[in-house]
Amino acid sequence: MKSEIRHLMKKNNVEALLITGAGQHNPAMVYLTGGGHMTSADLLFPSSGQEVLYCRPMERDEAKKSGLKTVLITEFPYQDYLRASNSDHALAQAFRYKDMLIKSGIESGRIMLYGMGEINKTYPVIKALQSLMPEVELIGNSEFDVLQKAMMCKSTEEIARIQHMGEITVEVVGRVAEFLTNRNVENEVLIKQDDKPLRIGDVKNHINFWLAELGAENPEGTIFSIGRDGGIPHSVGNPNDYLTLGKTIVFDIFPCEAGGGYFHDFTRTWSLGYATDEVIKVYEDVKKVYDKIASSLTKGTVFKQYQKQTCELFEKMGHMTICKDANALEGYIHSLGHGVGLNIHEYPFSGHTAGDDEILSPGMVFTIEPGLYYPSRNLGVRLEDTYVTKEDGTFSTLIDYPMDLILRMK
Repeated sequence: MKSEIRHLMKKNNVEALLITGAGQHNPAMVYLTGGGHMTSADLLFPSSGQEVLYCRPMERDEAKKSGLKTVLITEFPYQDYLRASNSDHALAQAFRYKDMLIKSGIESGRIMLYGMGEINKTYPVIKALQSLMPEVELIGNSEFDVLQKAMMCKSTEEIARIQHMGEITVEVVGRVAEFLTNRNVENEVLIKQDDKPLRIGDVKNHINFWLAELGAENPEGTIFSIGRDGGIPHSVGNPNDYLTLGKTIVFDIFPCEAGGGYFHDFTRTWSLGYATDEVIKVYEDVKKVYDKIASSLTKGTVFKQYQKQTCELFEKMGHMTICKDANALEGYIHSLGHGVGLNIHEYPFSGHTAGDDEILSPGMVFTIEPGLYYPSRNLGVRLEDTYVTKEDGTFSTLIDYPMDLILRMK
């Protein structure tokens, strides 16, 4: 939580955080400012002392909504720095950052960098700033990600916002199910009102419209893939594929609040009209593992232990797993879950490289999403819900939605 940030900074000898970029669709900036229509801003967050949000004059009112101390960037005139740098824009911006840091009393120590921007523009500025301030150590977040660790446990308000996104998500999922099952069918292909075949792209257009109508955004897109594409975990689906009876559809939807706020993550696998015995067997195996893992969640457990358990369960059923062969392309070939928040993927992680400190604790919001993938057999199955660890140590999904495999045509 935010209250842990300075403790984590001091524990890891971080003097300050420097967050750059827009006020929206920029997780670190959104987390510390609350978001807002700032096209470009800089936030200096010291380990002690007052945070300062540097903003453009035209966005000063938006910046003030953050409740932080705001300073107009024009107090550091860019033209002066440009003259001093002989029109070297990267060096001019580095001069400006140097003065901003010095004004806040930061002339040495580790500064952790965050934000969103084009690396070809950002890198030369950071390189120049490091040269100008050799007593400062500019670091990324690969060693120890202060903000991500702080964000790992959510406040009651954050959980409520993720849950609200979940409610929007399942509302849209329900609309999709209703839309599909009310189509006419010709030669096992769903037909639109204009008597043309219904395609994946048509469904996605409806999804995006319904999300926008309900106040959500879909910046990461939607996985809606059928048949063989469903057997490739992150295949988003071919927009020209027909919606056909009896083929598995992997529907993975992960929208966020408008403006790049909190996400929710959710997956169901459907087969329209009927399912083959082969599909039913794979589905039942995934559902058994999902139920077993969900029922065994225990407060204080390292999250990645459940990845090992998931592999063991699938292997006993005769499926190849990523634990047995890291290069496997069929069977169970991804990790069990991940944290959800202002990033669609954040701490805690469950992969084998995840840390032993990523322990299921009160306030954690994370996914459980076992799956089996067989593109050679033209099928894939994944089931996913977003869970929260409650204060009493129990676990629950943030929303409820049926896990039916077969959607009966009406």
